[in-house]
Amino acid sequence: MPFVAKVIGMPVAGLASRVMAGTRLSELALDRPKLDHIAVKEAVFPFARFPGVDPVLGPEMRSTGEVMGIDRDYAIAFAKSQLGGGSKLPLTGTVFVSVKDSDKEKVVAPIRQLAEMGFRIIATRGTKRHLDAHGIASERVNKVLEGRPHIVDAITNGQVDIVFNTTEGAKALADSFSIRRSALIYHIPYYTTLAGALAVTEAIKALQAGSLKVAPLQSYVGRRP
Repeated sequence: MPFVAKVIGMPVAGLASRVMAGTRLSELALDRPKLDHIAVKEAVFPFARFPGVDPVLGPEMRSTGEVMGIDRDYAIAFAKSQLGGGSKLPLTGTVFVSVKDSDKEKVVAPIRQLAEMGFRIIATRGTKRHLDAHGIASERVNKVLEGRPHIVDAITNGQVDIVFNTTEGAKALADSFSIRRSALIYHIPYYTTLAGALAVTEAIKALQAGSLKVAPLQSYVGRRP
């Protein structure tokens, strides 16, 4: 509720309190605000404070806070949310990608975009094979179970700047734990969903174009298009 109130510029909690006290909705003279901005909420997690904790989301609540990214462009709003949450998005460097079979086809587009933006692509065997079939140059890197040097070595050595890793099934989730944990420890942005990979690719593209601008919250909610 606090997030929505800030986004639309209306005292939602106060209005709800009046309704609970007996005021009719018709008496509040509410109108639907016409907004021309987008707000993205990013949760902040304390994973780094707890050694051995897997930074993957489950059904329980683990967030200790949240930040808002707001702009009139979705990609920049998403970029701001990541920056506010403590993730410094790279504008150059190396992308590690290893995704489950159902995501392989859909991950082609963002990886192609990143390659065209100048990023080096490294991938595990199955993902690399799929990228090769679509004409995207990539280098193979071992999974941890395939022996050294492997992906965690690359992360530890500062050779990876962003991680895309989606899994399916308990075994795959357990096998990729060290990847997520290493990315967390070394402050490397990591995305464990295809939606996240798509969004951050657009955000990086917008940041490369120099589109990031700062404006007070009032400049969004205090005006109407």
